[in-house]
Amino acid sequence: MSFLRVAAAVPRVEVADCCANAAHIVELARTMAADGVRLAVYPELSVTAYTCGDLFLQPTLINSAFEQLHEIARQTADLPMVLVVGVPLMIAGALRNCGAVISGGVIHGVQTKDYLPNYGEFYEKRWFRHDARPQHTLYVVDGVRFGVEICEDLWAPIPVSTHQALAGAEIILNLSASNDLVGKRRRLHNLITHQSDALRCAYVYSAAGYGESTGDLVFDGKAIIAELGETLVESARWHRSAYYESADVDVQLIRSERVVNSSFTDCRVREDGPEAWNYIDVTPTAPAVAPDGELRRPLDAMPFVAADPDVRARQCDEISEIQCHGLAKRLEVTRSKAVVIGISGGLDSTLALLVACRTFDMLGLDRRGIHAITMPGFGTSDRTKSNADKLMEALGVSAREIPIGAAVEQHFRDIAHDPADHNVVYENAQARMRTLILMDIANEVGGLVLGTGDLSELALGWATYCGDQMSMYGLNAGVPKTAVRCAVGWYGTLWPEIAPILNDIVATPVSPELLPADADGHIAQKTEDLVGPYELHDFFLYQLLAERREPQVIRDLAVRAFAGKFSAGEIDHWLQTFIRRFFAQQFKRSCMPDGPKVCSVSLSPRGDWRAPSDASGALWLNSLKEWID
Repeated sequence: MSFLRVAAAVPRVEVADCCANAAHIVELARTMAADGVRLAVYPELSVTAYTCGDLFLQPTLINSAFEQLHEIARQTADLPMVLVVGVPLMIAGALRNCGAVISGGVIHGVQTKDYLPNYGEFYEKRWFRHDARPQHTLYVVDGVRFGVEICEDLWAPIPVSTHQALAGAEIILNLSASNDLVGKRRRLHNLITHQSDALRCAYVYSAAGYGESTGDLVFDGKAIIAELGETLVESARWHRSAYYESADVDVQLIRSERVVNSSFTDCRVREDGPEAWNYIDVTPTAPAVAPDGELRRPLDAMPFVAADPDVRARQCDEISEIQCHGLAKRLEVTRSKAVVIGISGGLDSTLALLVACRTFDMLGLDRRGIHAITMPGFGTSDRTKSNADKLMEALGVSAREIPIGAAVEQHFRDIAHDPADHNVVYENAQARMRTLILMDIANEVGGLVLGTGDLSELALGWATYCGDQMSMYGLNAGVPKTAVRCAVGWYGTLWPEIAPILNDIVATPVSPELLPADADGHIAQKTEDLVGPYELHDFFLYQLLAERREPQVIRDLAVRAFAGKFSAGEIDHWLQTFIRRFFAQQFKRSCMPDGPKVCSVSLSPRGDWRAPSDASGALWLNSLKEWID
């Protein structure tokens, strides 16, 4: 798996005591190396401390810093890692604020600070000089390119890291000494995550902490690691001892994002070409310490649903707003004041009905223009039928029941199908009969048939072609099943009077109800028993499309994410099922109706996913099987 373990290290410092600081740096390096860290960055001027003031003008301090930099290199020569430490160095007759890149006992190069702040509490130009020559150097560890910038370089209108990333740097290291002010931490966090997003990179930030002089400033010690706009890890505040934060950066994901993002590629064209840059390989000869099996980065088992209740509620509101505004525009452009929805008492049709009601309320339309049709068939259960009836009544829509049994039985006679044979003909005839009824009623009332199938069902092809696969507007086409379940429950907070009904719908097993119910009238056909748990399929879908991961990586991540809930064998089985169905059912997606993109992934043939219907999934299946075997 293409992960590189990086760290932001914050040692304790003694102001102007280079020997003590070097010892602190080495001690922390040994701890990180034993923890599998391959690349680490220390704070700005960590060899001397940042707050030395006019002591920087004393040769005694500068000479000691130079000596201790080499001592750090000597004492870490055996470590299987790269260190970048902050140090003042005399270069070309001027004192520079530098970041030194060290591995294998060698100081491979230094990055000088481009932008020296000379405002507010900062007056670095009193001691340091800017190097007017362009610095075109990147470093390479284990085939991964990284760049180095120092504190203010990030705050500048055109940060140094922007040029480095466009030259190929996949990881940016920042040595900083940013002091603490009320509200500054939030601004800094936003700046770091934005830069990692804009540059399609990982960003590792370390800032000075305890031990710096507090004569005028206080430093809380910051360690932040971000990747592609998301925070991987962020330190607590006000440490009084040495510490570090580490994370596993996903290099493969960064490279994939850069391939996909055309704006990033276009910007690279405008930069100096690769020939203008130096690339120094600083990979240690000693192999990295084998990771302990832990993956140090956030890994959500439910990537479409936030774990935090407040964030989840905001997500559900956004889902609702996107769907409502999508439907509102469609009603406006078709000059329609009516919609037709097939109501089963299940999750998907419930969400479509709720969205329709909220949209009609938003537009000031009478809810009786929502024609909700129940069409009980051979597999309709008492529970779903009861919930459908209660929900339609509570919402005040135009409710209508049209049993399909007799019509389907006549159809069986017409095509000479034995109704005792519960094969695919038996099931799909019911789905297509329901679609025919909805389409005809839509013509009758001058309305739109709203599709209820969700994103997860589109991925699996769990829909009847020219049956529930077809509609006039696929309202749920961009909402995965795990988010559908969440959104339905959320509507209970919006309309508390229907919360008990919605809660029972959420608790009802997912089923197309196309096979006869059991003797007690309970659901006999459970979707997740047939195609697998939707939790897993939504995870697979996100990893395959949103992050474009290889099957063996998806499998390994799923084993980690669902440890204790699904065994590796179960994950192997359902992942193979997902891949087979995803490729085999593309023909249903190639002619799917319009529907709004809601989450980070869409399968619309006019949007995110444009794939041939006859493509083979053998490559993905075989690579997974080889990994499993």
